[in-house]
Parts: sequence; structure tokens; C-alpha cells
Amino acid sequence: MFELLISVSGIGAKSALVILANIEPHNFALAIITNDEARLTKIPGIGKKTGARMILELRDKMKKIELEDVAGEEVQTAIVVDDNVQEAISALQVLGYNKKEIEKALEKENLSGLSVEDVIRRGLANLSRD
Repeated sequence: MFELLISVSGIGAKSALVILANIEPHNFALAIITNDEARLTKIPGIGKKTGARMILELRDKMKKIELEDVAGEEVQTAIVVDDNVQEAISALQVLGYNKKEIEKALEKENLSGLSVEDVIRRGLANLSRD
């Protein structure tokens, strides 16, 4: 995790150590994968820009790395849910909806364990109500 952190532009060894001292590695991985910028900005020395940069630069790297030794099932589930949601958002955009409306329609839904098709169905149902 330390090596991943120092690969982010603007994060040095000292900052990486502060981050790892203030958040458990599995919680950090979960925050990155789920775009939880609020959780990251609670770490001393991490502002909105740095949090957003960490998410941007580490998200795909975190998904590629085998994180079971770091976080186990919770992070793996978040990766699957996130991938399904992103695929569903892309499909709904092809149907002519914009990303902000789609995200608003899905924000209150519990999407864990749903297939891409189910996420699309829920999104369409919520979008048709508006």
C-alpha cells in the first residue's frame, strides 16, 4: 500500500506514512474504490484536491491488484458492485440519459449483489418516475 501511495503525484514517503497511520489499509482501499473522497479528506494533510487525485490515480491500480490479503471480501464486493454500476451507467447514457440524472436515480438504491441488468432496470424505473 505504501508503494501505491508514493506512486501518486504529490504524495511522498512522509505523507504516505501519515495516511497509513490514520486509516487501515482495507478502509483506504475501500475509500479509493468507492470514490469516498469524504473519508480520505478526514486524514490529516489530505484536502479535496489530493483526495481526488489519489482516487483518480489509484482506482484502477487497486482494482488490478489482488487485495484479498489487504481487505478481503468487502473490497472485492465493492469492486464488483462498482464495475456493474459503471457498466449500467454507460448503458443508460447510450439510451440518452445524462450521467448526473443517472447517478441521482441510483444514489438511494442498494446496488450490492445486483447484476448489470438489474442496476439498469432500477435506474430506468427511477428515471421514469422523474
